[in-house]
Amino acid sequence: MITKRIIPCLDVKDGRVVKGVNFKGLQDVSSPVELAKYYTENGADELVFYDITASSDGRKLFTDILCETAKSVFIPLTVGGGIHSVADFDRVLKCGADKVSVNSGAIKNPDLISEAAKLYGDQCVVLSVDVKRVDGVFRVFAKGGRENTGMEAIEWIKRCVSNGAGEIVVNSIDTDGVKKGFDLEMLEKVCDAVNVPVIASGGAGKIDDFITLFHSVPKVDAGLAASIFHFGEVRIEDLKKEMKRNNITTRI
Repeated sequence: MITKRIIPCLDVKDGRVVKGVNFKGLQDVSSPVELAKYYTENGADELVFYDITASSDGRKLFTDILCETAKSVFIPLTVGGGIHSVADFDRVLKCGADKVSVNSGAIKNPDLISEAAKLYGDQCVVLSVDVKRVDGVFRVFAKGGRENTGMEAIEWIKRCVSNGAGEIVVNSIDTDGVKKGFDLEMLEKVCDAVNVPVIASGGAGKIDDFITLFHSVPKVDAGLAASIFHFGEVRIEDLKKEMKRNNITTRI
């Protein structure tokens, strides 16, 4: 079995992590730099850094905070938010990101993925996609899940992979924040459609949700979450011990 990854997500707005954090011993619980250090030292396999208002504000991602955060991280770092051109890829990679996540930018310009993949390699290009059921069909949403693009999600994901996306982060709007578990049906459909790593996002509320995810959809490569890690509701160390007890391969 492929080693399963656990990935905390830092949602950053105005240079601060916006989902509340409750960690003892952190000098600044809203600092992405401090949080990145904490997760690097406490079992995270990778980190995701999203500048969540860069696209909606129509501006570029905060590179100063990103550069400082990247210096603190010794695990793979994926960065997204406000990525609309190859120049944005270049800027973020030069700050120390290992991978660049594109969402709205790819919807506006589908050629962005192929252009970036040719320059930097498929392994650098991550497609992030927000998906919601509309009349029983999985649809792609834009602008932080507020705007229905009308595109069918599985076909969009397949198209982006054929263009050079080397990894997919699938965020289920239906389960996001509900903390009742991941969207297993949707994730299974995505995993069956592509042959690149798929990261599940949206719905984790407890350790058992990750166990169910990896047992029910064995093709899923990783589970991503934010608030349950930030609030200390789930400790990554405890999660990984339970994964091991359930015969799920992970890095301890």
